[in-house]
Amino acid sequence: MTRTYDDGCGIAHALDLVGERWALLVVRELLLGPKRFTDLRAGLPGVSANILSQRLRELEAGGIVARTTLPPPAGVAVYALRPRGAELEPVVLALGSWGIRSPTLPRDAHLGVDSVILSLAAQLTHTEPPATYELRLGAYQFAVRLHDGSVDVSRGSAERPEAVITTTPRQLDAIVSGDRTLSDVVATGEASVDGDEDAANRFATYFAPV
Repeated sequence: MTRTYDDGCGIAHALDLVGERWALLVVRELLLGPKRFTDLRAGLPGVSANILSQRLRELEAGGIVARTTLPPPAGVAVYALRPRGAELEPVVLALGSWGIRSPTLPRDAHLGVDSVILSLAAQLTHTEPPATYELRLGAYQFAVRLHDGSVDVSRGSAERPEAVITTTPRQLDAIVSGDRTLSDVVATGEASVDGDEDAANRFATYFAPV
């Protein structure tokens, strides 16, 4: 923490800890699990290596992020959220829900994989009927389970999904936001579906158009 508001308010102190530029976006990138430094840079293409290193040091000092090493055979250094950092998830999702409704949202700007996956929770409206999907976005796979009024997301393949949807982050965002239909994106070759087509077409109905 290089600067402080010197204010006893909890909001001010929270901003002391995560209010610097890029800090909350680092937290966003770690909500779905640990990442290597290079993975963080890939998800945040606008940040320099020096600034990212500085933010990670500050978040480590604040007890929000920890640097650790994955067990063999990976054995690589990664950054992960500490329990205090994980507590920021509802804060980040609430900010996303608020920001996504802004009329000045730059919809043509970079949109990372984790960003669009996390936006599912921000736009969720219902979970009936319950369903499980697998989303494939480039080299990344996610299991998405909709049930009991919530959406559970995890990295990796889904067990017995109703449908597997393969597309890009930008097109998935367009589908969920109501800008395009899945059938349209499939027709233009920007997505493909395996499994139950009716279930696949129902996917967008779980979320509120923006």
